[in-house]
Amino acid sequence: MRRRWVLFAGGTSIAGLGVVGSTLLSGRTEAAPVPRLLTDPGWHTPDPAADEAWLAAGRVPGAGGPYADMVRRGLLDLRALTQDNGAVAAGPAPKWNYAWPRDSAFAAVALARTGHHDDAGRVLQFLADVRLDDGGFEARYLLDGGGTPDGRRRQDDGAGWALWAVRAVVDAEPTPAAARARAGELQDLLTSTVEFVMEATSSGGRLPEPSSDYWERREADLTLGTVAPLLAGLHAGAAVFSRLGQRTRARQVSAAGERLAALLHEQFAPSGYARYVDLSEPSGGMDAAVTFLLPPFTARAEPAVLAAFDAYQADASRPAGGLAPGAGWKQDGISWTPETALVACAAAHSGRPEQARAWLDWLNVHRTSWGSIPEKVLADGTPAGPAPLGWSAAAVVLAVDELDSL
Repeated sequence: MRRRWVLFAGGTSIAGLGVVGSTLLSGRTEAAPVPRLLTDPGWHTPDPAADEAWLAAGRVPGAGGPYADMVRRGLLDLRALTQDNGAVAAGPAPKWNYAWPRDSAFAAVALARTGHHDDAGRVLQFLADVRLDDGGFEARYLLDGGGTPDGRRRQDDGAGWALWAVRAVVDAEPTPAAARARAGELQDLLTSTVEFVMEATSSGGRLPEPSSDYWERREADLTLGTVAPLLAGLHAGAAVFSRLGQRTRARQVSAAGERLAALLHEQFAPSGYARYVDLSEPSGGMDAAVTFLLPPFTARAEPAVLAAFDAYQADASRPAGGLAPGAGWKQDGISWTPETALVACAAAHSGRPEQARAWLDWLNVHRTSWGSIPEKVLADGTPAGPAPLGWSAAAVVLAVDELDSL
């Protein structure tokens, strides 16, 4: 039987699925029909007493509301996906059973925001342990931290996500003293990863080189999905340096962030913040990465970015009611939960609670029979791909947590 390959988005990978799928066409992402579900409901052995004790040690956002069960299940899924060494598996299916820095960063922030501070610190320590000598990251790692599963090219957005997570985890600590202590623990990760971003952007004086991003494909042109997380990382890094009392370094990194922000908006605003600066790119158009230019990844929601945010939702809508990774994604009818959850998260943090609730409602009714959020939803509304998907679970937790504060 000949093996074919399918390109998956989010925290997932190019996965061998036997005869199910299609080949990847040159210059364009093609996602073939997928099995309805790749995960058995008994993918892990729960310990109800330990699970309840763990939940009680933190808090469950949305308690008593319509999303309480989804958030509770999402937190328990994140707990089960997180290894003792802090590695967070993207999902339980074999080809997803690796740690992506992107997914790990979101998991760390969700854990920290719900009171599981030591678990969050453990996740970031894993990232500190596996980071490359230049402060950047590979695309994904074996869960034991012993390297990578293949020769896939590195993904530079991981550095930005790691820095964003460092700040969010530090800020979530319950006291100023605890925040300073956590920042001190993560100092090496902070310093080396900021150096990587500063080098990649000439201290904010140029846009970075093209790199693969969450679409998990090689890129000849720079994507918004690479540069936006690096910008978020610079702003986050400056804030943590300031908390550590390193004022000079904080000012330097903050200034680099302002320069990079000016370049990003200068280049991407004319296209309406599409995936690529050049709209003639076949798989271009509006992209879920526009969410990375909104809170909680930036300080404020700019009107032009919010307009692009709305355009993405219109252009990337799918028959079952969810969203594709971008307008240029294959028209296969499949909705993707990471991107849909990102929209809910950004809407909640940008003062759009009703928009956030609409997407959370959709995610809530398209869960698996045992309550986890799957990676995909087919055109007929049934779940597909691995379940749970940690990135989706984390983004939902963050969205509901923010709604609680409104």
